[in-house]
Amino acid sequence: MAKRGGFPGGGMPGNMANLMKQAQKMQRQMEEQAKEMETKEFTATAGGGAVEVTVTGTKKISSIKLDEEVVDPDDVEMLEDLLVAAVNEALEKVDEASASAMSKFTGGMGGGIPGLF
Repeated sequence: MAKRGGFPGGGMPGNMANLMKQAQKMQRQMEEQAKEMETKEFTATAGGGAVEVTVTGTKKISSIKLDEEVVDPDDVEMLEDLLVAAVNEALEKVDEASASAMSKFTGGMGGGIPGLF
């Protein structure tokens, strides 16, 4: 009568051991990629370069530069809109870079795995 369940000899088959090693290697590479993202900066502009926003790979604003002509006390709304546009674009760049880096590891299937990124 054949045994049910388990693996012959009681150990992990070679394929499973190799899979575990590959998973551990991929996890280390993903951690390295995450650390690398922390050191990167992403810059976006709005209003033809009148507003420039730089964010880090961890989505923290590191600098905002404004041309003097965009600072008009009579048109604060325009400056606010330009800031929002530049910040959003810079954050989108971070997301795109992060997704691109992760797709190296997931082979493009990351979007179908909840909680992967």
